[in-house]
Amino acid sequence: MHAFAILSDPVRRRILEHLGDRDLSSGAVVDGVGKEFGITQSAISQHLKVLRENGFARVRVDGARRIYSLEPRGLEDIDRWLAPFRRFWEPKFTALAQEVEREKK
Repeated sequence: MHAFAILSDPVRRRILEHLGDRDLSSGAVVDGVGKEFGITQSAISQHLKVLRENGFARVRVDGARRIYSLEPRGLEDIDRWLAPFRRFWEPKFTALAQEVEREKK
């Protein structure tokens, strides 16, 4: 599955946002994202499976729990696709960083 097809789903994007903050048990993902979108544990499990099988998330077993974490390699295709467009915002970030440094002095 193509990276953009995977990320086109708002539930999967939200799961990745949560995993970007910290590792989460599947139950915590269900409690947060499942309740937010009004979907079942089974549906969340399917989304986690898609993310895991396509290199966006990884899982480790901790006793009876499955702990999910973000797999940054999954975002490499997106990063490569964005590369030619960075020229539009990088100068603005550079100017902002310079202004912040100037204000610190």
